[in-house]
Amino acid sequence: MSAPPWLRACSRALSRISQLLLHLSGIGLILMTGIIGWQVFGRYVLNDSPAWSETLALILMLYYVMLAAAVGVRQGFHLGLRIIVDNLPPRSRSWVLTLNSLLVAAFGILMLIHGVSLVAYTADHLVPTLWISRSVAYWPFVASGLLMAIFALERIAMIFFAELEES
Repeated sequence: MSAPPWLRACSRALSRISQLLLHLSGIGLILMTGIIGWQVFGRYVLNDSPAWSETLALILMLYYVMLAAAVGVRQGFHLGLRIIVDNLPPRSRSWVLTLNSLLVAAFGILMLIHGVSLVAYTADHLVPTLWISRSVAYWPFVASGLLMAIFALERIAMIFFAELEES
């Protein structure tokens, strides 16, 4: 028995979301590079560095790094001991991969919960150079935590149905 149609449809949708996040992360990296370039130009050529550039570049970096980290969970390029897992018998391998995915999902849920707390706590604090709420810097933790948990649960479901297929 292979994965049911609803799971395959969810997996295709999550794959598209993952690709979109990867593209958004790339755009964020390009924007941050441009902002830092402008900051260097302003500092050394114009002798007038924009005050907002460093803060905005750091916030952009939070967004693209956290989104790319979630994509890493979906695509399996996060940290792991693949050499050990790949040499395990198939049944043990699926148990280890499931446990790993459960731990990643738990981490994502904790990141989501504590990210929401940070957003709520900093909602009325302003970033002086940008005049925006400090909570803007913590939304990527919320989004990334949610996405990591969803991607890890998808992986568990795929492992489960692959295991059913083998038996």
